[in-house]
Amino acid sequence: MTFLPHPSEACEPCDPPGRVVLALPREIDFCNATGLLPLIMTAVDQRSDGLRLLVLDLTGTRFMDSQGVRLLDEVRRRLPGRARLRVVAAPTGVPSRVLELSGLRRDVPVYDSLPEALRPGSGAAA
Repeated sequence: MTFLPHPSEACEPCDPPGRVVLALPREIDFCNATGLLPLIMTAVDQRSDGLRLLVLDLTGTRFMDSQGVRLLDEVRRRLPGRARLRVVAAPTGVPSRVLELSGLRRDVPVYDSLPEALRPGSGAAA
């Protein structure tokens, strides 16, 4: 259950004002999904500059089950005000396929790379 970077540490230049980027662990399942939610929300709450974009990076995630889908949906629902969620997932990876099959991909923009997800004006989360 390791974040890279740790959510309580700044990640410059990864986290420009109003943005937070969190890399999620190699596996997201019933063993760790519940514990990830408070860690993600703590990182969101620590942004005093007015969070506008949260990017969850799943490129290092090799396995994700329905608990990962629930986690992403809950994060999306708990984001404050105008903040939006974007996800980065390798197009041929398990997380990308799980997001597609679950239908969450309709509600959360999924990008193939971090630079693409951080690009201003990309998708519905601009």
